[in-house]
Amino acid sequence: MKRGHLLWLAAIAALAVIVAAQVLSGVGGRNLTARAGTGAPTVKPGADVLAGLTVVPRRIRGNDYRRSAFGQAWDDDNSAPGGHNGCDTRDDILTRDLVEMSYTHTKRCPQAVAAGTLRDPYTNGTIAFVRGEQLGASVQIDHIVPLAFAWDMGARDWPDPLRKRFANDPANLLAVQGKANQDKGDLPPGEWMPDNEAFHCQYAMQFIEVLRGYRLPVDEPSARELRNAAAGCPNS
Repeated sequence: MKRGHLLWLAAIAALAVIVAAQVLSGVGGRNLTARAGTGAPTVKPGADVLAGLTVVPRRIRGNDYRRSAFGQAWDDDNSAPGGHNGCDTRDDILTRDLVEMSYTHTKRCPQAVAAGTLRDPYTNGTIAFVRGEQLGASVQIDHIVPLAFAWDMGARDWPDPLRKRFANDPANLLAVQGKANQDKGDLPPGEWMPDNEAFHCQYAMQFIEVLRGYRLPVDEPSARELRNAAAGCPNS
């Protein structure tokens, strides 16, 4: 194995993405980062929320992005928080983010969400979730920092285990309205922000902390939008 890859693997163990300090205890003993609705973060007046991040002029899109480079979707066999807990990542996030839930047993999770309600942070709407053939239609799991964006900003050079961790890190995942997730696609903040302006502060701060935790740069248009959104955060 190349020395660079060994260094990346060593970094996985030390990686700390601190999007939310609160922890919820889910069903089946699953501990997950707090859901989006736990309140907007505070920002110290005059603080540069992008301190420590590299800002580049623009995103350079490659034509080599592969979803498979980030591992099998929602695979529980990963090093992110919640990995190896007996449930796939999608079910972990549904359990964290939905309310009024009932449960069922599936091959990928012994206590999977059968039905529940999502208070969607992107639209401020209320969405009923029922597991079935249209599982991904009404409620989807969004990567706050999109995988393809991360790929273009440097993740293409990561070793496979780090990409897999990134794709399954609860700090970078939210259950959201399916249409809003599709509208966002792989767009960064410079090109897309949630319709729900009340969520802009938390969305921006989560985006920033994921970038910081994984040492990813940000493009200049997104940097401007992130700073604008953070300006609307409560003062600490």
